[in-house]
Amino acid sequence: MESTPHQEFQPPGQGFQPPGQRTQPPGQPAQPPGQYDIPPPPAVPPRSVRAIDLRVGKRLLWVGAAAYPLQNITRVHTFTMTPRRKEATLRFLKRTALILSVAFGLTIVAGLAAFADTSTAGGILTFVWLGAIAALVFSIVELFSVLTAPAQYVLAMETSGPSIAMVTSADPHQLDRLVAPIVQAIENPEAEFHVKVEQLLVNPRNYYFGDNVNMYGGSGNVGVGNS
Repeated sequence: MESTPHQEFQPPGQGFQPPGQRTQPPGQPAQPPGQYDIPPPPAVPPRSVRAIDLRVGKRLLWVGAAAYPLQNITRVHTFTMTPRRKEATLRFLKRTALILSVAFGLTIVAGLAAFADTSTAGGILTFVWLGAIAALVFSIVELFSVLTAPAQYVLAMETSGPSIAMVTSADPHQLDRLVAPIVQAIENPEAEFHVKVEQLLVNPRNYYFGDNVNMYGGSGNVGVGNS
C-alpha cells in the first residue's frame, strides 16, 4: 500500500496564484499585470474649527467649560459679524503716516549729526529705517488679516454684566433654531438640552459686534451705540 505525500492544508482562496501574475510581497496590495502601485489620495484635512458643547441644565448655560447662570442672560440672538475693513484701512494709513514721519524726522537729525560723526549718523540711519520697514511690514500683515477675514454668522448670549458668549456653526439654521430653546430655558427651570456647536476663533478687535444697549445714567436714559 502506497502512502500519499503529506500536503499542508490551506483555506479556500489562499495560496492560489493565477498564471502570469507576479507574487506580491506580504503586506503590499496586488496590482494587475503591467500596472504600478499607486498610493491612495491623501485624506481631506479636517476643518480648522473646534467642536464644543452647548448645554442647559440646573439653571446654567454651559458653553464649553464656561458656565452662565440663566437668570443673568439678557439677550439671545443671531447675527453676522463683519470685519472692520474700513477702520483697519484708516488705521493702516494713519500708522503709515506716523511711521514715515518719524523715520524722515530722525533721518534729518542723523543728517545734521553727520557733520560731527559720519559713522554714528550712518548707524542711526540704518537702525531707523530697519525699524520703519519692520513696522510697515507688521502694519501690512495686520491690514490684510482684517481685509481677508470672512464674515461670521454667530449665536450670541449676552449677560447683565460685561460677559458675552458667542458660538458658530457650519449650519446657520442650527444657530437660529437654538434661540428659542435657550429663551424657553430661561423661563423654565426644568429645561435641559445638549447640542454640539463650534468655537468662534476670531480676533474681536477685527469685527463689528452689532448694537449694544448702554445705560448712560439716570432712570430711563437708554442710548444705543454701534460697537
